Amino acid sequence: MNRSQIVLLAALACIGGATAAQAGACTTQIAEVERYLARIKPGAKSGPTAPQSIEAQLHHQPTPGSVQTAEAKARADADAALDRARKADAEGDARACTNALDEAKMLYGLE
Repeated sequence: MNRSQIVLLAALACIGGATAAQAGACTTQIAEVERYLARIKPGAKSGPTAPQSIEAQLHHQPTPGSVQTAEAKARADADAALDRARKADAEGDARACTNALDEAKMLYGLE
C-alpha cells in the first residue's frame, strides 16, 4: 500500500468516525421506522392503533365521526412518540429514545 492510499484510508476513517459520533443512540432504529412508514399505504389497516374504547366494549356502534376522531388521536399519539424519540436521540438520551420509539412501534403495530 502506498503513502497516498494510507492517507486516503485514514481520512475516510476520520470522516466515518465523525459521522458515527454525530448519530444518536437510536438513530438507526428511528430511520427503520420512518422507512417502514414511508412504504405503507395509508388506511385503516396500516395506520396507528389505540386501545378499544369503553363504548366499543359496551357494544355501541361507532359513528363515522368517532372513527375519524379515534384515527386522528392515534396518529397524533404515534407521531408525538416518534417526535419524542427524535428529540431524545438528538439529546443523547438513549433510554428516553428507546422508550418513545417502543411506544411509537406499539402504536403503529410494529411490535
